[in-house]
Amino acid sequence: MALRHAVLAVLLGGEFSGYQLAKVFDTGVANFWYAAPQQLYLELAKLEKSGLVDGRLVIQLDRPNKRVYTVTEAGVAELLRFAETDAKPAVIRDDLLVKVHAVDRTDARAVVAQLEERAVQAAAKVELFDGTLQALRGDLDEDTFLATGERVGPYLTCLRGKRFEQENLDWCRRSADLIRARWAAEMRDPGTE
Repeated sequence: MALRHAVLAVLLGGEFSGYQLAKVFDTGVANFWYAAPQQLYLELAKLEKSGLVDGRLVIQLDRPNKRVYTVTEAGVAELLRFAETDAKPAVIRDDLLVKVHAVDRTDARAVVAQLEERAVQAAAKVELFDGTLQALRGDLDEDTFLATGERVGPYLTCLRGKRFEQENLDWCRRSADLIRARWAAEMRDPGTE
């Protein structure tokens, strides 16, 4: 998947400025596709040049002018083409996993500290996803929203992101506990003995 497809998919939700698009990526899309704001602005320019999005200038009196974008019919056709291609299997590339893999020969205390920090980050993301899911479904319960909601795609990807981060949280906590228990004597603070 190219960044272009992620941007087009978000623009199916309506008209967005580059800033708004970056916010949507930060809160809802980052769980499956990360992009820095600069990358998004560059991609929007490419998509507009290729006719996959339309951009228009919005004149603002009390703030700088902004450019907003919508997906074109050609953009929708590109997403249809993309949806029909085979999806590549996901791969994990995570330096923390390498550190845990090597914990038997490295500094267990440092690895545990990083696991605990990742757990804090994952817990914050779970909370963020909970808020996003609630905002997407409004007053409806999840089953009703999934059966009747206007756009369930963003909800389903946020749900996947939440489950991914919950699994990260659980794994980090369990791994830290196991490493602490296994290396308890080595991890004791010399000042407490």
